[in-house]
Amino acid sequence: MTITPVELLATVLFGLAVLHTFCVKRFAHWAQRFSAGSVGENLFHFLAETEVVFGLWAAALFLGIAALKGSVHAAVEYVDGLNYTEAKFVFVIMVVAATRPVVTLAEALISLAARLIPAGENVAFYMAALILGPLLGSFITEPAAMTLLALVLKRRYFDQGISSKLAYATLGLLFVNISIGGTLTHFAAPPVLMVAATWNWGLAYMFEHFGWRAVSACAVSTLIVSAVFWKELKTVKVVRSGGAKIPVWLTAFHLIFLALVVGFAHYPNVFFGVFVLFLGLVTATREYQDSLKLREGLLVGFFLAGLVTLGSLQSYWLKPLIQGLSGHALYFGATGLTAITDNAALTYLGSLVENIPDDLKYALVSGAVTGGGLTVIANAPNPAGVGILHNARVFAGEGISPLGLLLGALMPTAVAIVFFWFLH
Repeated sequence: MTITPVELLATVLFGLAVLHTFCVKRFAHWAQRFSAGSVGENLFHFLAETEVVFGLWAAALFLGIAALKGSVHAAVEYVDGLNYTEAKFVFVIMVVAATRPVVTLAEALISLAARLIPAGENVAFYMAALILGPLLGSFITEPAAMTLLALVLKRRYFDQGISSKLAYATLGLLFVNISIGGTLTHFAAPPVLMVAATWNWGLAYMFEHFGWRAVSACAVSTLIVSAVFWKELKTVKVVRSGGAKIPVWLTAFHLIFLALVVGFAHYPNVFFGVFVLFLGLVTATREYQDSLKLREGLLVGFFLAGLVTLGSLQSYWLKPLIQGLSGHALYFGATGLTAITDNAALTYLGSLVENIPDDLKYALVSGAVTGGGLTVIANAPNPAGVGILHNARVFAGEGISPLGLLLGALMPTAVAIVFFWFLH
């Protein structure tokens, strides 16, 4: 196997980007050593933003390619040849899903389901949100479900003085459940979407092999966390959405735009046109709207674009690794590798392997979705969740700790492993 200088550079920079994500909290601490408003403080706060990490190191790769090739045009050609549709889609769907009419409807549906659970309002809502919400991602896409749940959970729990232990347990549970909850269908979870057409996986296949496992794992993990933190959840102040009553017709229009964006998810020129029309609707109905999450959406899109730029040059070592593993090793290897590289990129590389047996196909994809909650970069919707939750009251301005997220995700990941592999 011959490794090109560009591939080697991309791997080194990718490794540095991963290390950077684990150091963001340290950068936030360093920022406090400088006077308020100084260049030093602003610089380190910028470096402490998780969403800018991969974009920054992707910029370094761009400059490195230009230097190695002796031409800026070569770097431009590399970037121009990549597919950034997913990054664009996540930006648009995040902004549309984060509007008040959509979030209010989602919260109302969760509250309705919570009434069927024999527990106090806060405990029941928590359970309904983290069981049903992620499964909703199988139909409105995982990034949209992540956005809705992060906003609702932030207001009702993360901003209400909950303990750090409950916060990270909830964060890990949310990320894992979103990753596996989108597998009831073949079009909503990025790692499934990458292989569904190539391997002819349809709705029947997904429900038979993934669907019931996803439902079971989400339910069991949520029940465990709820039981452990039952007393604390009962004491959380009940907070309901406020603002002017939203007309039914406006909510209906928001859902239509959401459906159009999802329906044209593979055609950025089309869904961006839909998005511009949507912005016009929001402007005309501003009395029923909150501020659009444009900054958060752009940061998440920047993060994913950087991940694509750096990750696209990792196939030289990932693809042979996938080819050389047995089913058991591939499942756990995919679960672990997902933590350090986007799971959609991992399954896409697997789809390029010719004549891969059916059992290895399942092992690769199930392992990829199982490990999708371990880190910020493991699953495409995770940066959207971090972008919304990083400034929540419970994180006290220091942002989300990657180690805290990892520890919080271990239990639900273990539960997912039981259902997706040991009960396979």
